[in-house]
Amino acid sequence: MEKHVNLISLLWIIYGVVGFFFGFAVAIILFGISFIPHNWEIGAGILRLIAWGIGSFFLLLALPQIIGGLGLMKKREWARILILVVSFFHLLSFPLGTALAVYSFVILLKDETVKLFSGS
Repeated sequence: MEKHVNLISLLWIIYGVVGFFFGFAVAIILFGISFIPHNWEIGAGILRLIAWGIGSFFLLLALPQIIGGLGLMKKREWARILILVVSFFHLLSFPLGTALAVYSFVILLKDETVKLFSGS
């Protein structure tokens, strides 16, 4: 069971890092587009605000995934609960998020895994 937990933690870290870079890339691209010459002044400001908002949103979504994955590697009970909550929200993130969420539910809710995290 420990191999599955390590795999889940690694997958959540990778998924979070990819989300982090996606949010960063979207923010940089939209922010860069706002500097195209002959842009309307107010439109450029609005686009910069949208870039900041969308980038921040994706960055904030990635943080619990990375933190939870790192906690799972250290076999922390709070990380198991965090990943279960994150998994619930990723059920609609088809196909990768759904697959990872279902796999996380199947492994992290087993009695053997609960005992592994409780130290018994």
